[in-house]
Amino acid sequence: MKKIAVSILTISLLSGCQMVEDKFPNLTNEQTQPEETPTPSTDTDKEVEKEELEKEKEEDIVEDKMLLVNEEKLTKSVEVDGQFVVQNPENAWVLVNKELALPKDYYPEDLVRPSVPFVFGDEEVEKALIREEAAIALEQWFEKAKNENIDILAASGFRSYDRQATIFQATVDTKGEEHAIQAVALPGKSEHQTGLAMDITSPSVNYDLVQEYGDTKEGKWLSETAHEFGFILRYPKDKESITGYMYEPWHFRYVGVELATYLKEKNWTLEEYMNEVQAI
Repeated sequence: MKKIAVSILTISLLSGCQMVEDKFPNLTNEQTQPEETPTPSTDTDKEVEKEELEKEKEEDIVEDKMLLVNEEKLTKSVEVDGQFVVQNPENAWVLVNKELALPKDYYPEDLVRPSVPFVFGDEEVEKALIREEAAIALEQWFEKAKNENIDILAASGFRSYDRQATIFQATVDTKGEEHAIQAVALPGKSEHQTGLAMDITSPSVNYDLVQEYGDTKEGKWLSETAHEFGFILRYPKDKESITGYMYEPWHFRYVGVELATYLKEKNWTLEEYMNEVQAI
């Protein structure tokens, strides 16, 4: 009797399953099973995952920035009487600003006069000079301008430490020290002493060095094409807090095509680039 009861119970259970299948023919065996509850992530797992993502991000950043890291071209300096003085001023990537000064007696050995028109004509003056590598690039840049009917003239290139001191003091006397500090570099802290900078102007602004130049056809053209010849707009608009100087759409600095193009793509100043390199 017990065996018969068991058999009847088994048949009833099987019949029940069959009834479910008949009523819901599309319900698979997997669907009838309860879903497995995923194991919740622990705090440790989340920390590991976060660290891995951060590491991948850092590796991507390092790989990107390392494209232009060159030990020989980075600015080297030592502190002298509370002032950091550049030790490799001949370096084309040298950073000179309010924190980094050139040696007082630094005078580039390869200064030449580029074959470009100057606002002061053929007058033999110090500011007509620029370092040879930059001079060649400047000539090519001016040639392109001529071919595209862009009227530009060079205004001021190299300045010695003593000449910069004279200019700074003259600005203090006429416009006050506060203005002078924002507009004119202290002696030893001017890029013009590197022999790698050139001020450029045009008849459209009466050959002056004014901020309105950035809105002219010539000023815009210079800013857009500078990197093709290894120059950068050294003191751009909205970067005053980084460079320490007001916007100067006339001041261009030679750093070489590779770095100039890189800075153009990143929209970086020379300070921003050097800070990124130091960070990695």
